[in-house]
Amino acid sequence: MRIAVVGIGYVGLVSAACFADLGVEVFCVDINAERIARLREGEIPIYEPGLQELVRRGSERGRLHFHTQIAEVLDKVDIIFIAVGTPSDEDGSADLRHVLNVARSIGEALSKYCLIVTKSTVPVGTSKLVAQTVADALRTRGLSIDFDVASNPEFLKEGDAINDFMKPDRVVVGVDSERGKELMTRLYKPMLLNNFRVLFMDVASAEMTKYAANAMLATRISFMNEIARLCEAVGANVTSVRLGIGSDKRIGSKFLYPGCGYGGSCFPKDIRALIHTAKEHGQRLQVLESVEAVNEQQKQVLMQKFLQHYDGDIAGRRVAVWGLSFKPETDDIREAPALVLIKDLLTAGCGVSVYDPIAMPEVKKLFGEQIRYAQDIYDCALDCDAIFHVTEWKEFRMPSWDVLARTVRRPLLIDGRNVFDASPSKHGFTLLSIGQ
Repeated sequence: MRIAVVGIGYVGLVSAACFADLGVEVFCVDINAERIARLREGEIPIYEPGLQELVRRGSERGRLHFHTQIAEVLDKVDIIFIAVGTPSDEDGSADLRHVLNVARSIGEALSKYCLIVTKSTVPVGTSKLVAQTVADALRTRGLSIDFDVASNPEFLKEGDAINDFMKPDRVVVGVDSERGKELMTRLYKPMLLNNFRVLFMDVASAEMTKYAANAMLATRISFMNEIARLCEAVGANVTSVRLGIGSDKRIGSKFLYPGCGYGGSCFPKDIRALIHTAKEHGQRLQVLESVEAVNEQQKQVLMQKFLQHYDGDIAGRRVAVWGLSFKPETDDIREAPALVLIKDLLTAGCGVSVYDPIAMPEVKKLFGEQIRYAQDIYDCALDCDAIFHVTEWKEFRMPSWDVLARTVRRPLLIDGRNVFDASPSKHGFTLLSIGQ
């Protein structure tokens, strides 16, 4: 089977490489000529564990091809996935310009039946806009060519995306025609053979499922962050509370970890887009409005603890920031809590040293030489008045506290992910956690 994937960013490249590994021939299309040139040379533009090897294998087996023009591949494929970005617009809505530009390009080059599938996260009704855009382009050409539009939202976690694709909880497919359903069934046959759940539904429901899923997960995070604040106020321990409620089978333990706020490319923009969609239809999602507000407040919690510890006297102090990406195992810093913290620290007149195993080059594009980029966690903590633990990379979990105690100027550790137990305290550190 042959397919095309347009938009070779995070979702597009992971999806293309995984489909190729399942035996599908995949034509990857991106207007970024430099990115395509790098991919042809075996270089990948993002960090994701295992992806480099998957792309290399797909290319060597002749299943991955890289192009810059949709017109070069349309007549070779039965399905074309749209996987371009949908960033937040100024009003919080999803910016669909890239999606609709791809749809227009498809209409301008289409010569035979094709199933057009939105893989990008898009608001309900986008597939209708895609269909209309393609039809308008065909009409301009004086042609009438059959095509269908479907929705196949992704549920990939950065840092574990390949495993999520190959062993999914479920595959959601929104399709309104039997021809389209038959093509998607053929494509996902390996999943069906392995008894993974491929859920077919109407297109609008598939589009909504993606947003609703992310909204639920974000809600759980903000809920626990509010409970953590209350725990601090009343003298309870949020870790014990989390274990207590997570043991309830109706609730479960996932996404109940308090911290310094969520970030990334999905939750923030998807929550805003869903709130905007509701407003467009005369509805108000009050729970999600609160989820977003709580998350923005939570990104200030580490700075608040720092200020409180030093009674506001923080100008001129040196601090270390461990972890910059919004989560471990990725270099993605979009809306990462660490960025908010660094900006606030610089504004307050602090000297900032940072360390992250992967994401420092991305952060350097934003802050340049305003901050110091350390070689490791010990170099980062040198002569510091506080260590901020922001992203829970595995290599941060078991440092030598003896070495750190001799390295820092003031033994203060502010743990934004509740990773550390009593070990730092046994070595003279003041440990400030979330909800404890």
